Amino acid sequence: MLSKVAYTTTARAFRASSTFRPVRFASTQAGPFGANRKAAMMWFTKAAAASAIVGYGISNYVLTDDRMAPVYKAVSEASTELKKKAKEFGIELEIPFTVAHAFSTADHGLHPPHYPWDHYSPWKSYDHASIRRGFQVYKEVCSACHSMDYIYYRNLVGVSHTEAEAKALAAEYEYEDGPDDSGQMFMRPGKLTDAMPKPYPNEEAARAANGGAYPPDLSCIVRARHGEEDYIFALLLGYCDPPAGVNIREGLHYNPYFPGGAIAMARSIFDEVVDYEDGTPNNASQLAKDVTTFLSWASYPEHDERKKMGLKTLAISAMLLGLSVWWKRFKWSYVKSKKIVYRPGKFDEV
Repeated sequence: MLSKVAYTTTARAFRASSTFRPVRFASTQAGPFGANRKAAMMWFTKAAAASAIVGYGISNYVLTDDRMAPVYKAVSEASTELKKKAKEFGIELEIPFTVAHAFSTADHGLHPPHYPWDHYSPWKSYDHASIRRGFQVYKEVCSACHSMDYIYYRNLVGVSHTEAEAKALAAEYEYEDGPDDSGQMFMRPGKLTDAMPKPYPNEEAARAANGGAYPPDLSCIVRARHGEEDYIFALLLGYCDPPAGVNIREGLHYNPYFPGGAIAMARSIFDEVVDYEDGTPNNASQLAKDVTTFLSWASYPEHDERKKMGLKTLAISAMLLGLSVWWKRFKWSYVKSKKIVYRPGKFDEV
């Protein structure tokens, strides 16, 4: 049996060794990317910079078209010979990655430049004064050939026009309605619930009036074209004489931004073709900019509301994130700072 002095000494030593504390072990050996996080980040930075420099040098000075032309030719000849031999044995062989299809500007259209539209900023909405002017351009110029089946006069209220102005615009046209009490159809002035009037009664009439070409509906034209606003703006102002060697048949016009280069629509945006109500300069570029903004709004009418909702979501999410961090630290602070100590019970010496 242990004496009282020996037991007391042993119990104190055990209690001291039974206290659990978190221990951090310092790394004494360097890892594959450095001894610490800073060294690893520096290693990856140097590796990325070196890879970029080496890749640029190889692509511009080693794997050039002149140097690779013999390789391309040899691969093409070898694949052709291999297909021929396989065909002799009744095997149809398809070898991938042997034919390159180059991008053709004439077939796909010139890529439009990128313009600094105001509504591209995450903090800005559409220029509603520009939307109003763009509607005027559409009404006086574009509506002669193009329809907007999915835009109603009520959509203009609060965006570019007041309710009274929108009602007056709708009342300028007559729409077929009915039947009445006698079963007859009748014509009535337009209302806010009516869509924009169609320039042609049907597709066949539209093609007959435009040399066989069908003017597309402009309700979602911005969303339906690659390049969106940039493409529409460049197309409206991109008409020019065809280059040497390019022949455009009669009835078509040359526009490098249109796929194929030959477009049936003649240029319709010129200086001073529309007189703005607010006195804005009415040069061709301003007209194209305003009507493009209007068409962009027609394709994305929820644009402003979506941005406002996004900003509200970010603000609320930031507040909830801060609250979550505080709540986590508050709840776990007791657990993380708790120390567990073993204290053996006291008993009398035997």
